[in-house]
Amino acid sequence: MTLKWMAVVVAAVSVTLCVTANVVIGTVNGQQVPVVLNVLAITAAASATVLAVVADLHDRLIGRITALTEFLVARLNEIESRAGDHNAGFVEGYLLSHNPDAAVVPIGPRLHGRRAMIGGDD
Repeated sequence: MTLKWMAVVVAAVSVTLCVTANVVIGTVNGQQVPVVLNVLAITAAASATVLAVVADLHDRLIGRITALTEFLVARLNEIESRAGDHNAGFVEGYLLSHNPDAAVVPIGPRLHGRRAMIGGDD
C-alpha cells in the first residue's frame, strides 16, 4: 500500500475513533472524553491528511518529470535522426590529418586567366 493511501486510512480511522468515542461515552455516561484523547486523535488525523496531500503531490510531480523525460528523449531522438552524421567527414579529415601516414589529396590547379564571357564570345 502506498504512503498516500496509508495516510488516508490513518486519517479516516482517527476521525472515526474520535467521533465514536465521543458519542459512546457521551450517551452512556453523560460525560466527556478527556481533552488529551480528542487532541491526539485530531492531531493524528490532521497530520495524516497533510501527509496524504504531500504524497499525492509527490506522485504527480514524479509523473510529470517522467513525461517530460520521455518527451525530451523522443525529441532528441528525432533531432538526431534528422541531423544524421553531418560531421563525419570533418571528423575523418581531422583524424587523418593527425595521422602521419595520411594521404594528401591536392586540390586541382587554379585557373589564372579567367575571362568573362559576354554574349557570344565563344
